Amino acid sequence: MTPEPGLRERKRQHTHAAISDAALRLFLAEGFDAVSVVDIAAAAEVSKRTLFKYFPSKEDLVVHRFADHVDEAARAVRNRAHGQAPLAALRAAFRAGLDNHEPSTGLCDVPEVLACYRLVLNTPALTARLAHFLTTGEVALAQTLGPAKELDARLAASAIIAVQRNLSEANWHALVNGQSAAQRHPVAVAEAERAFDLLEGGIGDWFPVA
Repeated sequence: MTPEPGLRERKRQHTHAAISDAALRLFLAEGFDAVSVVDIAAAAEVSKRTLFKYFPSKEDLVVHRFADHVDEAARAVRNRAHGQAPLAALRAAFRAGLDNHEPSTGLCDVPEVLACYRLVLNTPALTARLAHFLTTGEVALAQTLGPAKELDARLAASAIIAVQRNLSEANWHALVNGQSAAQRHPVAVAEAERAFDLLEGGIGDWFPVA
């Protein structure tokens, strides 16, 4: 059983959430570029120094909401069943994400998540910062696929992360433009299956099963 966080950790989590929530409210109300770090610190009732202690950049105030999902592909490969190929594990994980309407697949129409999608899509600085996060995930996936085939692993990870990003962004756009997650789901599944079929034909036999 995971132990309950101590008082210091609970306070840290509370401050982190307060800053993040204040930033998102201001960004959605006034636009990302119109809001300063000073504005956010004041709204969250913290100092500017404290804000930067929790979030190294203004962009991280939004993009951190996606950060927990950055190494999902690497984890799917590490935790795959015995005898399952890496690409099969990745396909299954992405399909499960679609079925569960997970935000990382772009197929979540919870209002707060939709607002984040819209904000990122309409703000070049956030799009660029998100791309940096995805690069981190690509490196993690390449390392998991195996140092013994370093070049193959890098190329495969690049292709896989690019496919997942494109699938997710297509879903983001559809939901931001008015479709519900339920309406989009059959198309999202079909597109994902097609994309992983193409990956399977190109790199499916590069890495052995577990």
